[in-house]
Amino acid sequence: MKLDNPKYIFVTGGVASSLGKGIISATVARLLQARGYSVTVQKFDPYINADPGRLNPYEHGESYVTEDGTECDLDLGHYERFTSITTTMNNTVTTGKIYKEILEKERRGDYLGKTVQVIPHITDEIKRRIQLLGATKKYDVIISEIGGTVGDIESLPYIESVRQLRNELGYQNSLLIHLAWVPYMAAACEMKTKPTQHSVKELQSEGVQPDVLVLRAEQSLAEDVRRKVALFCNVTPDAVVESIDVPTIYEVPLRMHDQKLDDVILRKLGINNAEEPNLKSWSEFVDKIKNPKYKVEIALVGKYTELPDAYKSINESFIHAGAINHSKVKVIYVAAEEVTADSVADKLGSVSGIFIAPGSGTRGFDGKMVAARFARENNIPLFGVGLGLQAAVVEFARNVLGMQSAHSKDLDAKTKNPVIDLMEDKKKVSEKGGTMRLGGYDCLLQKGSAAYAAYGQEQIVERHRHRYEFNEAYRKQFEDAGMVVTGVNPETGLAEVLELKNHPWYVCVQYNPEYKSTVATPAPLFVAFVDAALKYQAAHAADAKTE
Repeated sequence: MKLDNPKYIFVTGGVASSLGKGIISATVARLLQARGYSVTVQKFDPYINADPGRLNPYEHGESYVTEDGTECDLDLGHYERFTSITTTMNNTVTTGKIYKEILEKERRGDYLGKTVQVIPHITDEIKRRIQLLGATKKYDVIISEIGGTVGDIESLPYIESVRQLRNELGYQNSLLIHLAWVPYMAAACEMKTKPTQHSVKELQSEGVQPDVLVLRAEQSLAEDVRRKVALFCNVTPDAVVESIDVPTIYEVPLRMHDQKLDDVILRKLGINNAEEPNLKSWSEFVDKIKNPKYKVEIALVGKYTELPDAYKSINESFIHAGAINHSKVKVIYVAAEEVTADSVADKLGSVSGIFIAPGSGTRGFDGKMVAARFARENNIPLFGVGLGLQAAVVEFARNVLGMQSAHSKDLDAKTKNPVIDLMEDKKKVSEKGGTMRLGGYDCLLQKGSAAYAAYGQEQIVERHRHRYEFNEAYRKQFEDAGMVVTGVNPETGLAEVLELKNHPWYVCVQYNPEYKSTVATPAPLFVAFVDAALKYQAAHAADAKTE
C-alpha cells in the first residue's frame, strides 16, 4: 500500500443500461494497477435477490463464482480478468443482502425498538459495506460499481449512501465517474448530448456531482461536443472522455489511457508523483487479439446459446487462449436441443473442436451426449465442463459399457445405473444450494495425462459450481474401457478430471476452469484445447490436400 489512507472511486450509469460500467470499473482498476497502486473492485446490485445464483441466465447472464464460493454478478469476472485480483464475498453486495442483514439486526434487538428506516439504517449498512474491503485489507484505491441506472427507484439508497460517504470521507478522498450515452441522430446528422445532461441533472438532484464523465457513443466525439457536455454538466473539459465501440473490450484500457483518464483521476484524488504506467504486456496481448496468425472454429454446445452472456467467462477464456495460440477462436453456438443423431454431422462436422458447456436440467442433455459421442468416434478434440462431463460419462456408459439405463441421478431419480450421483453426505441436505460444491477445491493430476501437460504441475486449485459427481463405484469399469480418471480431490477422492485414452484430446472436468482465466494467466485447459483444435485443423487440411 502506497497511500496512507484508501481513496474511493464510485462508478454510476445513466440514460440506459448495459453501457459498460463493469468494463470501465475494471479498466480504471487496471490503469491504477499499472501505476503501482493496490486496487480492488466491488459491485453493488440493486436487485433484491440475495445473489444471481438462482437467476435464469437469460435474465442476468452467467453467475460468476469467486474463490471462496460466492455466486455473484458477471461483472466480477471482468474485474478479475482485467486485474488478476481475487474477489470474495465482500466484493459483491445486493439489496437483498442489505435488507437481510438489517432485518436480522432488528430481530436481535440491535436497534432497541427504534423504527427501522432507509435513512439512516439502510444507508449506514451500505456505507459499511463500501468501506469493508478497506477495513479487512489495505488497498490504495477501492472502486465501487453501483448497478442499475441513475433515476431508477432501486438505486436511490445507493446514490444517497455515496452522497453521505463523500461528505464524510472528504471530496479529495473520493471520486465519482458517471457513464452516459450520447446517441447519434442519423436524420439530423448530429450527436445529442441532452440525454447525458438530464442524467447528470438527475444525479445532481440527488445531491451528487460527478467528477468524470465517460460518454458511450457509436462514433468519436467532436471537441465542441465534449466542451458542451463539460459546460452543462459542471465538470472540467479534460474529465470528459469518450468510450466508443472497439474490436475487443481489452482495448478499452489503452483508449482510456490515451485520453489521460488515469491522469485526471489521480489529480482529482490528490495523488501526486505517480509512476508512469507499464502497459507493454497489455498492448502486446491486444495486438495478438487484433492480428491473429490463425483462425479456428470451435462449437459450443449448450442450452443458452441465444444469449452469449450466459457463457461470458467461457467466451473470454477462448479469447485469452486464442491470443496465447496466436489465433482467433470463432465460437459457433450450437443449441444442444437441436443436436440429434441425424443432424450432428451437419452441425458439428466442420468444426475443429467441440466444447460441451456446463448447465443444469434435462433440456438439451441428450444433444450434449450426441455431441460427445460424435467427438469420441471421430477423434475431434472435445472439452466438457460440469454438465458437459456428465453428458460424456452417461454417453460412454451407454454406448461403450452397454449400460442402456445409465443416467445422472439428478435427471433420472430411478436410474438403475447412476453413473452420476450425489455425494453421500449431501443426500439429506434439503436447502437449495446446500448440496453444491462452490468455490476453489484442490485437485491432484495424474502425471502423463493431458490435464497434467496443460497445467505443468501436479496439484492445482480450481473453482466449482455443481451438485452431482462421477460415481466412484463405476470407476473400474470406465477405466478398463478407456475412460480414465486423471484428476481427483485429495481429501474426498472425488473425480475431477476424466480423459479418453487413444484419442487426440478428450478431456472432461467437473470444475469450471473459465472462472480463473485472466489476461495475465489464461486457463491452461482452454489453451491446450485451442492448441489441440489447431492441430486437428492443420492435420485435416493436410489430408484434404493429399486426396
